[in-house]
Amino acid sequence: MSFRDRKDAVRVRNVDGMHMIMCDIKPLRADSDVYINQKIDVTELVKYIEEKKKSDNDLTYFHAFSTAIAKVFYNRPLLNRFVLNKHFYDRKEVSLSFVAKVEFEDDSPEYLNVIRVNENDTLIDIKNKISGTVKKVRSNSKNGTDDAVNVVGKLPRLLRVFVMWLLKKLDNHGLIPYSLIENDIYHSSIILSNLGSIDCGAIYHNLTDFGTNSILMTIGKIHKEQVVMFDGTVQIRDICEFGVNVDERIADGVYFVKSIKLFEYILQNPELLEKKASEKIERKN
Repeated sequence: MSFRDRKDAVRVRNVDGMHMIMCDIKPLRADSDVYINQKIDVTELVKYIEEKKKSDNDLTYFHAFSTAIAKVFYNRPLLNRFVLNKHFYDRKEVSLSFVAKVEFEDDSPEYLNVIRVNENDTLIDIKNKISGTVKKVRSNSKNGTDDAVNVVGKLPRLLRVFVMWLLKKLDNHGLIPYSLIENDIYHSSIILSNLGSIDCGAIYHNLTDFGTNSILMTIGKIHKEQVVMFDGTVQIRDICEFGVNVDERIADGVYFVKSIKLFEYILQNPELLEKKASEKIERKN
């Protein structure tokens, strides 16, 4: 490992001039995020999940969406890139994160959750990882990151501001202790917000300048809509809306669009979820 690399990522050394200049024009992630809103026909996925639930009632749409996203990251590696301190880095692993509440009550505590997807993981593997994490939340089991957040968050204001400033400086140089970011959603490949679980549609959610996270996705509620098909007929289909925020400095518009199309292709061909996360996918349309 080069001294320029981080514990969680490898420094990219062949970045083109345009993207380097973008870091000077837009040095902050919050200034560089673009919003993508995409409605996807998930009728085939709904049929697939309904059939699978006959033998596995614990399987959910969130498991399927998470698996599809992981497969896209393995197939489109620039999505797993981040910019920090005007340098580009490629992550060493694919990680999905989300915030889970113990109960759907206003005063229920929230816990940070990060799962790491190995290249051989399939839908069932990812389902088990997410389910295992959620079970810990339901039992009020905290992790090191949750404890650190609670400690820092309760410090006096001036001391809290100093500690956060120090953490950001350490993180800029890859010196922040790994135990503090191991389960931090802001140091993951993508943050997921399953708003469909609370009967809500996809929303816009900005990125943050803390950490290394470059992509955030909100998942809306699956609902029925009239859709004009390729043959001109009108059908009632199952539709899900996705809101994606991405740091535009990590790739270009064409790359992002192709990635969204691949995500759509996987959801419309759900049998692909049963294959290894890293398996190459060639779209047929």
